[in-house]
Amino acid sequence: MNFQGVLPILPTPFTDTGAVDEASMRRLIDFEMEVGVHGVSILGFMGEAHKMAESERKLVVRTVVEQTGGHIPTWVGVRAFGTAGAIEQAREAQELGASAVFVAPIGIQADEPLFQHYAGVADAVDIPVIIHDFPESFGTILSASLIVRMSHEIPGVQYIKLEELPVLDKLTAIRKEAASDFGIFGGLGGEYFLEELQRGANGIMTGFAFPEVLVGIYNAFRAGDEELAAAIFDRYIPLIRYEFQPKIGLAYRKFIYQKRGVISTQYIRPPGRLIDAYTERELTGIIKRVGLDLGARGVQKVEPWSR
Repeated sequence: MNFQGVLPILPTPFTDTGAVDEASMRRLIDFEMEVGVHGVSILGFMGEAHKMAESERKLVVRTVVEQTGGHIPTWVGVRAFGTAGAIEQAREAQELGASAVFVAPIGIQADEPLFQHYAGVADAVDIPVIIHDFPESFGTILSASLIVRMSHEIPGVQYIKLEELPVLDKLTAIRKEAASDFGIFGGLGGEYFLEELQRGANGIMTGFAFPEVLVGIYNAFRAGDEELAAAIFDRYIPLIRYEFQPKIGLAYRKFIYQKRGVISTQYIRPPGRLIDAYTERELTGIIKRVGLDLGARGVQKVEPWSR
């Protein structure tokens, strides 16, 4: 498989009482496909997978796979304290129809156990394994040399979601030495998306709640119009920057998706918090300033920044 493009990390919608909102999940998938994303990624941090029961994880995966109808791939997040738990989650995702799994490292700072963790998961499934490299959240640093080694020595480890700062230097180091078919996806809210593409990234996995912007940047770049890609990126970077704030970014994204009519509530399972009235006005003002409409329904037209 050769995955490319924009594969948004999706929030898990909940009802006002905190139950998984299957109807909103289906609307969210329909919306993403209308936008033209190249796949969807579920049950990551933004999907609140760590706050969900096993039966709820299964419900979310089953619902998303069914709603995509095979038209776009579904990537499923895997995170466990040990390899056995990660294998169980990865096999479950595969059985439910996932196209790939993105796997968090275990909480140990030693290359050989980390290598064996990913080798164990990859050996247990037939679908691709994506390394999720995000030390700010996982507390584990995956060196560029370890990632390069895995790309060459573990056949099933075919991609990485790269989110360790300085991300661009690490991306270049990995691209230079990794297997030629090893795929690199950016994250970090899209703050470095243009530069990641310029340095050879395959695409992006992030939760930005106006995914049509990311699709616009990607499509322009892949069409060979780097100037247009840069102009789109430049226009929307104030919103991309503001929306990607640690610890509260999920609240921004659920607020936006609800106001856009895609999900029914902004409910976040504890621990978590919603944004206050002042922040709502601030965020709404930035959305308006870059030329988007929080109250409009459906896909919005993306325009380049005009100098």
